Amino acid sequence: MSTDALTRRTVLAAGVAAAMIGASGLLVPARARGLAPTSSMRGGSNNYLPGAPIVERIGGGGFWMSGTVRRADDGVPIEGQRIQIWAHTTEGRERDPHSHGATLTDATGTFRLEMPQIVPTFGQPHGHLAYDGGDFETVFLRPVMRSAEETSLRADFVLRPV
Repeated sequence: MSTDALTRRTVLAAGVAAAMIGASGLLVPARARGLAPTSSMRGGSNNYLPGAPIVERIGGGGFWMSGTVRRADDGVPIEGQRIQIWAHTTEGRERDPHSHGATLTDATGTFRLEMPQIVPTFGQPHGHLAYDGGDFETVFLRPVMRSAEETSLRADFVLRPV
């Protein structure tokens, strides 16, 4: 078999494969179908303060809380959604009003808020986050950090419309 025949065969096979992939819809951006909503976590609502103000930063900063907010079923990112964040930090306890703040998601459904370093309480370094905006079911999260040395924590929300 000549090298030219092998090259033509390879090119032809690659073209057929590309056409089949395109016809199957795999070249279209993926959308989640049947994406289940996030359930509230046990202890997530502890020390929740309704109406915490939207802030640029909580306290002196140094620790980043971030995540995404998407709509249940289709996974579309949701802009302008209010996420409240609070934790036991180097500057205050979970129940202290100055340890609470809220932020809004951007056009990609992403949120990010700087706050003081989270420290362990009841033996675990953890944060609290809540979606409490009203257009979707309220969700409370309480993610636990692997180590008190970490300087960021991520939590993602998948919300079900009210």
